[in-house]
Amino acid sequence: MSSATAGPAIETAGLVKVFGQTRAVDGIDLVVPAGTVFGVLGPNGAGKTTAVRMLATLTRPDGGEARVFGKDVVREADAVRSRVSLTGQYASVDEDLTGTENLVMLARLLGHRKPAARSRAAQLLEAFGLTDAAARQVKNYSGGMRRRLDIAASILNTPDLLFLDEPTTGLDPRSRNQVWDIVRAIVGQGTTVLLTTQYLDEADQLASRIAVIDHGKVIAEGTKGELKASVGVGAVHLRLRDADQRSVAAEVLGRTLDAAVQLEPDPLALTARLSADAHLGAADRASRALAELARAGITVDTFSLGQPSLDEVFLALTDRPASEEVAV
Repeated sequence: MSSATAGPAIETAGLVKVFGQTRAVDGIDLVVPAGTVFGVLGPNGAGKTTAVRMLATLTRPDGGEARVFGKDVVREADAVRSRVSLTGQYASVDEDLTGTENLVMLARLLGHRKPAARSRAAQLLEAFGLTDAAARQVKNYSGGMRRRLDIAASILNTPDLLFLDEPTTGLDPRSRNQVWDIVRAIVGQGTTVLLTTQYLDEADQLASRIAVIDHGKVIAEGTKGELKASVGVGAVHLRLRDADQRSVAAEVLGRTLDAAVQLEPDPLALTARLSADAHLGAADRASRALAELARAGITVDTFSLGQPSLDEVFLALTDRPASEEVAV
């Protein structure tokens, strides 16, 4: 199958899910273009997984509407399920079976005859770099290998839409990069991917559009560039030689740039976000700030001007870092 279908892959309007007194999802509106990676970014407890479970027909919404390729997730759940696949936060394969046995068993459950099931399993094991481990029990796999096998299982029948719910949680950097390569390859074959993540660099690497969710609401949505531009035209980062000069440096930066100055955990580091200024460009303002710091006798070891990071976007939108957990 292919997600090359007229119209968006996902549309939601006022989507709501309530657990007791908690509105885990509180009126989400989304439009996810087909054939892309759409990132849903937010901290633990923001409502990402609950939203995915409703879109995948595993949880019934308490309000609002959601459609997947034009099919209502409640009234036409069977039609939705025929076109989607879900990989959750934790590997769902059987640890006592080998990699091959897991994929063959699942392929048989999906209706493949035995020869076809074995052929498809071998194909995916090779594609995901697991051929050498195919005959080993999964309990002897590393976390990255299990995650790759889990994703392979979710595309035994190529879905039009793949939900990846925090696919790299707990993985080491090398394994994360391997999963990212797999995601890019899946999208290159025409599948739409909805990726939930609490990792800002993951959204930055993979997603063409990103929705930022906090407390069950979409608080911002757009391309990476649009989100970064929404909090300023640039970010000045500097590191001082003397931590005792930081308070003075912050005052000089704030006054010269007319910008909010953030004191970083590193006692030598500061960051200032630049707002739009019709009269003076970001580079000119940064140069002026550096000159003012020198006049104030402040020694700067490193000074750079760059686009705001997604971390700075999240901090600006929520007044807290994305890594902070939120109770649901």
